[in-house]
Amino acid sequence: MPLPGLRWWWAVVGLVAVAAVAALLVLRGRVASEAVTVRPLPLVQTLQFSARVATLSRVDVGSTITGRVAGVLVREGDRVRAGQVLVRLEPEEARAALAQAQAAEQQALSRLSGLRSTGRLAARAQLDQAEATLFAAQAELKRAQQLVAQGFVSASRLDDARRAVEVARGQRDAAAAQARANTDQGTDVRQAQAQLEAARAATEAARVRLVQTRIEAPSDARVLTRLVEPGQIVQPGKALIGLALAGPTQVVAQVDERFLQQLRVGQSASVLADAFPQQRLAARVLSIAPEVDAQRGAIEVKLALQAPPPEFLREDMTLSVEVVTGSRDRTLVVPAQALRPGPAGAESVLVADDGRAAVRPVRTGLRTLDAVEVLDGLRAGEQVLLASGLQPGTRVRLRAIDWQPARTTPAGVAATRPGDPMSGVTQGFGR
Repeated sequence: MPLPGLRWWWAVVGLVAVAAVAALLVLRGRVASEAVTVRPLPLVQTLQFSARVATLSRVDVGSTITGRVAGVLVREGDRVRAGQVLVRLEPEEARAALAQAQAAEQQALSRLSGLRSTGRLAARAQLDQAEATLFAAQAELKRAQQLVAQGFVSASRLDDARRAVEVARGQRDAAAAQARANTDQGTDVRQAQAQLEAARAATEAARVRLVQTRIEAPSDARVLTRLVEPGQIVQPGKALIGLALAGPTQVVAQVDERFLQQLRVGQSASVLADAFPQQRLAARVLSIAPEVDAQRGAIEVKLALQAPPPEFLREDMTLSVEVVTGSRDRTLVVPAQALRPGPAGAESVLVADDGRAAVRPVRTGLRTLDAVEVLDGLRAGEQVLLASGLQPGTRVRLRAIDWQPARTTPAGVAATRPGDPMSGVTQGFGR
């Protein structure tokens, strides 16, 4: 006969077996599904794309005259100041032309000065002399008229006196005209003044030509390209030195037009150069182009760095940019894979309701690659099913998982992972 303790042990075993069989019967026909508990979490939506470094102005500096290069005084990468000489051309011909022009100017100045001084005095003296000669001729004509009237001389003497008066009057008029020409408003002086001004202009042109043998930086800049060497013959219109003018460094990107609705001027961003993945630069969206490039289906976005650019940034360097397009401190979040598309853009999820899968329509907000903000339709604490192909009404067996969106930094910018300098909560990629 079994002992009382042994009978008690067999009773416990029997009860456990009955409970196990009952549990198997309850779970029979149920589909296993992973489930995530809906809860408030921080969420950051970002947009990642490639960009390039660009300065506000980029210019090619060349020569305005034809000449031989005497020296190139800068190298690629050098920083130059406004007015610094970049290239020198041989100046000998320009110096000779300047000396010739200065001599012509001095000659014109001397002629004008002579007209205004000795020339004016000589013209006045000639006028006085011509007037005296005319006065004498007129007096002689009067005496001749009297002598002819008295019969002392012949009529031919009167004709000679009259011709003498006409000649004297012509000389007087010519001398008067010359005297007027030598005044400040006279033709000779004005012509000499014009010649002087032309000579001065030629001198200035020759001086400018000499200055143009020194090709200078138009403003503070960095040398990007050097396309000339000593000994070359250069001509106007040919680029010799490429410069990036000093100014705010911008980041320019072509972003796929599909993401245009997410971008706003003033949004914060982070920038990384592939060669320096540990040096993240803060930036902000500066402008968004008003039109879309029809050939590429992209829109130009410019970003401004928030601090002076580091030395390693180079013109046209390729960068990775991540723009924070939306963020929530705490909001209800579900995995993106839990969403089920519906007609007319409607979306829903499956939730566990009394052991069965039930459809729950939801209204969504921010989206990332792995998470979606739920604005309406769910409450904190509900369990959302992740099993694919699960039909509404199916009896489910839940397996809870600990899920949360991709980790972000306290500043709201996606955290980095080794080997992936711009990984994190990313919405999409610009092209």
